[in-house]
Amino acid sequence: MKTLQQQLGTYGLYHRSKRNVLTHFFGIPLIVFAALCLLARIQIPLASVVIDGAQLFVLASAVYYFMLSISLGFIMGVLFTLLLVAAQPIAAMAFWPWLSIGVGVFVFGWVLQFIGHYYEGKKPAFVDDLIGLIIGPLYVTVELLFLMGFYKTLEGEVNAIAGPTKA
Repeated sequence: MKTLQQQLGTYGLYHRSKRNVLTHFFGIPLIVFAALCLLARIQIPLASVVIDGAQLFVLASAVYYFMLSISLGFIMGVLFTLLLVAAQPIAAMAFWPWLSIGVGVFVFGWVLQFIGHYYEGKKPAFVDDLIGLIIGPLYVTVELLFLMGFYKTLEGEVNAIAGPTKA
């Protein structure tokens, strides 16, 4: 498994344009939220407990993020849990409203992503490596943390791999 720095640096190679990163600040959370809305309708019975697909996704994602970084795993776990809580009322809607909102938000999030990659002039990272789909939410989170002045050492390590950002 690649290190946190390798994962973020590789993903960053596809995201050097500030306009691309900006579209990702909105697009990626929308995609994750929509996926959670859609996955929450999948019921998985485990002994006397029933979990849903969204809960399983959040748990698996948090475990992966914790393997990369304890502190970032915690942050991502909290963020994904907040999105999960917000997704539950939509998952509880009747079929057509649930599906319309879930698919609509998902498509809108991807439209934002592709607009960003138009500005970037590069294809999305997941085209070359599917792990980019799970690194994307972590990447936008650390980019926000970098802007807030946190994780300066990590920022330097990521930029050493990905190179400087451009306008």
